[in-house]
Amino acid sequence: MINRWSFFTANELKAEGWLKKQLQIQAEGLGGNLDKVWNDVKNSKWIGGECEGWERVPYWLDGFIPLAYLLENKDMIARAKKYIDAIISYQKPDGWICPCEDEERETYNTWAVLLIAKVFCVYYECSNDERIPKVIYDILKNYYELLKEEKIKLFSWSKFRWFEGFIAIEFTYSRYKEDWLIELAKILRAQGVDYNDLTPLWKRPLNVWKFETHIVNIVMALKYEAVSHRLLGEEYTDKAEDLYKLLYEHNGTPVELFTGDECLSGLSPIQGTELCAVVEQMYSYELLYAHTGDSKWAQRLEVLAFNALPAAFSDDMWAHQYDQMSNQIACERFPGKPIFRTNRPDSHLFGLEPQFGCCTANFNQGWPKFVLSTFMHNSDEIINVVSVPSVLDCDKAFIKLETNYPFENNFCYTIKAKKDFTFKIRIPDFAKNLMVDGQKSTHNELVFNISAGEERQICVSYETTPYFEKRPHDLNCVKCGSLVFSLPISYEKKMLEYEKDGVERKYPYCDYEYLPTSDWEYAYCSDELDLCTHKVNEVPFSSEKPAVTIKTKVRKIDWGLEDGYESVCAKIPLSRIPQSPAKEMILYPYGCAKLRMTEMPIVDGE
Repeated sequence: MINRWSFFTANELKAEGWLKKQLQIQAEGLGGNLDKVWNDVKNSKWIGGECEGWERVPYWLDGFIPLAYLLENKDMIARAKKYIDAIISYQKPDGWICPCEDEERETYNTWAVLLIAKVFCVYYECSNDERIPKVIYDILKNYYELLKEEKIKLFSWSKFRWFEGFIAIEFTYSRYKEDWLIELAKILRAQGVDYNDLTPLWKRPLNVWKFETHIVNIVMALKYEAVSHRLLGEEYTDKAEDLYKLLYEHNGTPVELFTGDECLSGLSPIQGTELCAVVEQMYSYELLYAHTGDSKWAQRLEVLAFNALPAAFSDDMWAHQYDQMSNQIACERFPGKPIFRTNRPDSHLFGLEPQFGCCTANFNQGWPKFVLSTFMHNSDEIINVVSVPSVLDCDKAFIKLETNYPFENNFCYTIKAKKDFTFKIRIPDFAKNLMVDGQKSTHNELVFNISAGEERQICVSYETTPYFEKRPHDLNCVKCGSLVFSLPISYEKKMLEYEKDGVERKYPYCDYEYLPTSDWEYAYCSDELDLCTHKVNEVPFSSEKPAVTIKTKVRKIDWGLEDGYESVCAKIPLSRIPQSPAKEMILYPYGCAKLRMTEMPIVDGE
């Protein structure tokens, strides 16, 4: 291992500027209100109700808890505690905590055990509730004994997500140092799937649902070696990079995602990616950076956070997509067979619960955990991992970062040191003409030795240049720094209020179809990419007033529709022969363009 960084808590680290606005939007939207409007949280078996008693409440709490504490929202903190208290109250004397009868344990999928134990770790880090370490201890001890005595086994989801349990195991081992925890780790590893054996299946998309190619399983698994090797006594070999390269080669998208609707779907720009995969891939990268200190994971994290995450939500975050597409010309329910390989016709609608409700609950972790990854620490060092507006107030120092990054590239750090420490700033490898306090620099990590009592400012700036990046099928996308840009398509919203399977959709938590009202059949025809910055809106990734845009020129082509579909562009243009003169168009950040063309050909500009 090169290094290891630890996370600060939500009591030490806060979002500022546009990032705080984004958290507030989430709190005022669906994520902050699921316990009021959605029965799978509101009336869950986890709290003594009659609805879903498996992954949805834990998924929701995994993001709702840090969101509440980051915003210091007393009402949300009280609501989170209400759920935690209820779940603890139902814990059995032997430690079992999931909502099922004793005789059902053998058939209850214990992915929920791994998940709720992780949630309790999150809650403890936020609340410092003294009950929690013992609650987690009892959950894991019971789980160990049931597995050791072969009263239960890993199967389906738990078999493919075995490594998720290592978050709670490490949390507990650091406090109790008992050998049975190492034995539990070894049992999970032995019964769990080895993802290195599955890679041949990842090279060609299949129109069949498999655990082995399920996108969320796979992006979770990217961190398996990082989180497990210490407890297993193994050397770290960066297997995540090997898996990443193979996945990106055969399933990569311009925004660091891998296609998966729900299973790996190849390199087509009209295949989707599930929202659960976005936030779980972010979490994997956050942990990979923390465990390795390797900058590549932080840089990949930025791309996901600034593009794929905001793309999946309406501006007010009351509606989300299950599947997002790189080239997405409409979001309307398919009347027949959907374009998606294994998902339903409504998977790309914006709404309460398109496809499955897992994403309705799980999307909440995306922004809060990203905030908690912006600064990390290690012994007497603090590093700014992702340079977004934030404030750190810990035992070593007070550090305030003022910036509008990624929309601009100017950074002002105000530091008041409480102890001696070393301060580091990670610089992305795309940064050009780096300036530090008025002096040129060529470093990809800035290092400052700060003395106790010292007060100082550090000013950093750099430039980013828009460029075309080659994509499969002789298509191209536009990038600038960590932002990907798309040709936006104007649209009108069609609101859908209805009830299905006992789940009510009504405004503001209804569903929407997004229907195109502007042309989209274009190709790039100029290498001129003119970057323009604007005021950051109250909605940071506004679909109407983006904070940054790019001017370029395009020409119409006969792109065509995918065979058999009226609302999906062809995977590859039918023709690349220009059909119109060059026209200036404005590109939006991918996360702002809800309908968009991201991967396009380049044609003659004359």
